[in-house]
Amino acid sequence: MSLNRSEKQAVIDEVTGLAAKAQTLVMAEYRGITVADMTKLRNDARSKGVTLSVLKNTLARRAVAGSAFEVVGEQMTGPLIYGFSVDAVAAAKVVADFAKTNDKLVIRGGAFAGKALDVNGVKQLANIPSKEVLLAQLCGLLMSPISRTAVVLGALSAKKGGGEEAAPAAA
Repeated sequence: MSLNRSEKQAVIDEVTGLAAKAQTLVMAEYRGITVADMTKLRNDARSKGVTLSVLKNTLARRAVAGSAFEVVGEQMTGPLIYGFSVDAVAAAKVVADFAKTNDKLVIRGGAFAGKALDVNGVKQLANIPSKEVLLAQLCGLLMSPISRTAVVLGALSAKKGGGEEAAPAAA
């Protein structure tokens, strides 16, 4: 189905808005994926704040022109699904996790912070823990010296207290 000029402009405006808010763009080839699998992917993406779109590549190139995602314009060929996310790792994580279980989805590349990512770059970005996990790890690191000090002081007081109680019992 062919789009008229105003419909094309509406698509370009919508994708330009997505690109302006997003930190990450991931592109994947979806040739041969069933409708049920694509629906599952879209639902998973939506729940994690990722916007997935199947776009004409020329419209996608025009939409990202002048943005940080312009660096991947040459890679926009073939049947692609585009994943935009405000969270830096969400789009990469959703697409990479789905690609692990469905070999028909082939990651083609992406962009993050104005730099083009290859397949391995997208997979590395997907392996970064979520913000919540990173905050929990940071809290653990900050609490580690305090808890170690408390354990050592507790052991010292138990040792001193245990030594004094043992002496009168022996006498």
